[in-house]
Amino acid sequence: MAFEKKKKGFFGRLSERIGDVILARPTIDEDFLDELEEILITSDIGMETTMNIIERLRSDIKHEYLREPEQVKDQLKKIIAELIDKGERHQLCQESPLIILMIGINGGGKTTSIGKIAHKCRQQGRSVMLAAADTFRAAASEQLEIWGDRVGVNVIRHQEGADPSAVIFDAIQSAKAKNIDVLICDTAGRLQNKKNLMDELTKMNKVIDREFPEAARENLLVLDATTGKNAVSQAKEFNESADISGIVLTKLDGTAKGGIVITIADEFDMAVKYIGVGEGIEDLKEFDPAEFAGGIFDE
Repeated sequence: MAFEKKKKGFFGRLSERIGDVILARPTIDEDFLDELEEILITSDIGMETTMNIIERLRSDIKHEYLREPEQVKDQLKKIIAELIDKGERHQLCQESPLIILMIGINGGGKTTSIGKIAHKCRQQGRSVMLAAADTFRAAASEQLEIWGDRVGVNVIRHQEGADPSAVIFDAIQSAKAKNIDVLICDTAGRLQNKKNLMDELTKMNKVIDREFPEAARENLLVLDATTGKNAVSQAKEFNESADISGIVLTKLDGTAKGGIVITIADEFDMAVKYIGVGEGIEDLKEFDPAEFAGGIFDE
């Protein structure tokens, strides 16, 4: 099951805490709702999103005549599932040619996610090329080449310190010449408060728009689930410089609270496309909203 590893972390703790409240309180009252609110907030679900959930829950209790705490758990699962479900937007674009721009700060699992997405595309029978446009971090290109060799795809790279947009330009020309289905571009581990790095991201997008306007596009933001509320800040800042089409949430295993999924989906209307649940090449799973919401409560 895709979420088996996560249950030991976010799911296990949240499910257990909600279960304790339900067992301890035989009736639904304000104290009961206050305890649920506290649990959600301390699970990395933002204040605004938590208030939306509780207000919706309070309304449902009244209008659907919910009387038992166990009914509240089922309703809470339904509310969360609806909040995070973005329909077809959870799926990676299947059009060809496709350019995927991978964005995110250093240490978030961006390079690893690129390799795993390339592997998935190859399994689908699509041809793939990688562009090593993170030219500012030492050994970034080498790390990407290791993944390229592992997956069996070519990597376009320049020397360290080169213009990232020049790498993108060359990769596009090569991809067009070879009729590549999917071009996945690494970018610098840009900090969201560094204007020059954000400007570079904007420049790369302009190069893609100019040189390959017919290509379908995905701008995927890679977020580390263990960073909690800092990931919300990253989502906000990056989305102002690049039209983010989806989220890749990494390290969603035994150490992550995971409520960040709900917050980002609610506050920014962003679809999570993949979740990383381990280090293996197969440990990047397509996100399933219903399974995620059900996993919070199902034993």
